[in-house]
Amino acid sequence: MKTKLFAIALFTLTLGVLVYYPQLFARTSAVTPPVNHHITLNKPRIDVVFVLDTTGSMGGLIQTAKDKIWSIATTMVSAQPTPEIRIGLVAYRDRGDEYETMLVDLSDDLDSVYAALMDFQADGGGDTPESVNKALYDAIHQMSWSQQEEAYKVVFLVGDAPPHMDYNEAQYPVIVADALDAGIVINTIQCGEIPTTAALWTQIASLGQGNFFQVEQAGGSVAYTTPFDEKIAKLSEKLDKTRLYYGSREEKARMKEKVAATDKLHASSSVESRARRAVFNTAAGGRVNQLGENELVDAFASGEVKLDEIEAEELPEALKPMAPAEQEVYLSALVDERDDLQRQIRDMSAHRDGYLAKKVGEAGGMKDSLDNKIYEAVKEQAGKAGLEYDDEITY
Repeated sequence: MKTKLFAIALFTLTLGVLVYYPQLFARTSAVTPPVNHHITLNKPRIDVVFVLDTTGSMGGLIQTAKDKIWSIATTMVSAQPTPEIRIGLVAYRDRGDEYETMLVDLSDDLDSVYAALMDFQADGGGDTPESVNKALYDAIHQMSWSQQEEAYKVVFLVGDAPPHMDYNEAQYPVIVADALDAGIVINTIQCGEIPTTAALWTQIASLGQGNFFQVEQAGGSVAYTTPFDEKIAKLSEKLDKTRLYYGSREEKARMKEKVAATDKLHASSSVESRARRAVFNTAAGGRVNQLGENELVDAFASGEVKLDEIEAEELPEALKPMAPAEQEVYLSALVDERDDLQRQIRDMSAHRDGYLAKKVGEAGGMKDSLDNKIYEAVKEQAGKAGLEYDDEITY
């Protein structure tokens, strides 16, 4: 009798898998994942995926994400020892909308991740529940999570509505169990005050060994403009123009895509966001995003590469018409210019930090802001992965 019941259960489970999985993947809109650069296996790693509700009620939160992702990244890489960071995104709406989920894979090329984030807009939805289960599933199962056992792997689920529990799909208790098996922590951030969301968000965070916190509908972040932002943003744009890429045609093509993403954010993102990006790029953990892959000025300055070791066709276009001596002079001038620009950005950033610290102090510390709540979660959870944070937070 027991053998017969087991056989029936196994058949039912197998049938469910065959029916369910094609439906699961058919409704995902995928964004081409950015390329990862300079992955160092012996360095600590942070992989963070933001799962964002992009239905019509979430316009304010989406703008907050665009404004704050750089400062969140800067705070995360301020740990000791300095970690490498990759960020991924899952945007979700609901069945019947333009997309159910849209993915940007984990990458250390944060410029390209941010360029994709810039295109996120609030639309769709209608009924209160959304495709939260599908979004969580994709975050856990469709992202290129690090295989380093000691890596800090974390999801921040951000939204204002509960999941549809009436869809024939994997539901959050099973998905969260999968996350724990993979060493992924799940935090939940409720925007607004829908009671059913609070109850389920609390349960998801509890099951996912993460934190639950509630913020106002638009996110409740620290979003001051400073007198230094515009100057820092302009210096950062000049710094980006000192980058020269060498290598094969394929390698140059990848970096051309990165440069295009950088140009997009300089053209379209806010001055404040560009200033925050500059602060991140000049931090110890921002070097990979600033330079990308096969960046010649840095390689020349460090002695990693000698010009006579590079094939003529692999040189940057700007250097090809020059004689070897001219190339050396040109690169040396770019090294000096870059050093000066980085020094100016760091100096201006220190003034910016002081200005923001004063503003936050005058506002009572803003301990309930989105920035602080994310920082407290990261500080607690990343400590288990050997990362130590002081009490400083970047805004």
